[in-house]
Amino acid sequence: MLTILTHLLEVLIGFSAGLAVGAGYVAFITILGIVPRLIQLSKTEMFLPIYTACILVGSLFGTYLSFTSVVWNNSVFFIAVWGLLQGIFNGMLAAALAEVLNVFPILYKRIGIEKYLLWLLMAIVFGKIAGSLFQWLYFMKH
Repeated sequence: MLTILTHLLEVLIGFSAGLAVGAGYVAFITILGIVPRLIQLSKTEMFLPIYTACILVGSLFGTYLSFTSVVWNNSVFFIAVWGLLQGIFNGMLAAALAEVLNVFPILYKRIGIEKYLLWLLMAIVFGKIAGSLFQWLYFMKH
């Protein structure tokens, strides 16, 4: 009886944590206006139903993969394309967030480096690429 109560408590805690994370994600996406701003910048308003479906299906598919032990044996080419698409999505999301919050203009004006904007952005980009490659090549065990 005690193990059943323990398992029910674990389920309740896990479900509550999932709801909290999901609510935070939805708040991040909707309240800050990240996706609408991305759509506006890319001038692709006509694909709004497709974007909505992709976010919904992607979230559900990611949840499914998180809770199952599904293993795919794919080619290196497929994995490289998958990683490229994930990188593009994360980069666009980070760029949209930075633009929505006006992070870079405020930072550059405060520390007085507006004329070095291109150099700083390139350092961020190449630093991110180098860090990702280092982690992937050094820490990933194939």
